[in-house]
Amino acid sequence: MSESKTPADPVRREPLDRLMDGNARFVAARLENPNRSPERRAQLLEGQKPFAAILGCADSRVAPEVIFDQGLGDLFVLRVAGNVATDHMVASVEYAVAHLGVPLVMVLGHSRCGAVTATLHKQATEGQLPKLAALIEPACLLTHCAPGDPVEQAARTHARRMAARLREESVIIATAAAEERIRVVAGYYDLESGRVEVL
Repeated sequence: MSESKTPADPVRREPLDRLMDGNARFVAARLENPNRSPERRAQLLEGQKPFAAILGCADSRVAPEVIFDQGLGDLFVLRVAGNVATDHMVASVEYAVAHLGVPLVMVLGHSRCGAVTATLHKQATEGQLPKLAALIEPACLLTHCAPGDPVEQAARTHARRMAARLREESVIIATAAAEERIRVVAGYYDLESGRVEVL
């Protein structure tokens, strides 16, 4: 997707800036906890207009509303172990794009991801877990010789692959991205520092 628009462009840059500003507050322990009042609840009775959709991991340590310091109605959040873009997750992002008009979609991976670790060590073998691992395994294979921590390298690559998969599997998302109505990015959350990096 073209990156030709300027950093000041409100459609392509402001939502990501808003996310990252919230994460900076979280890292600095200067939370504003916005949009959590009774008045905000009343405002949202007629509908929602989130400024970003986040496809993140179900890990209890990685709650998007918390790490981005956002409130009710701000984020359209999808969570599943390993932040995998399954058909249902892709469809949910399509809903956010087509019906809610979100201008930003982020696939958020994180350090020490249990789903990535289990896939890397061939431990996701019971029940339905192989279906989850099948979407994570390509990233593990791509990074198995990469320097550094293998889980971190695989998790970063996996987040990028899932962001690409959203565009590849969905005409709705691909068209919106090509028309520059949305931006699709991958992010990586470090559990230790609390910081989110845009990949």
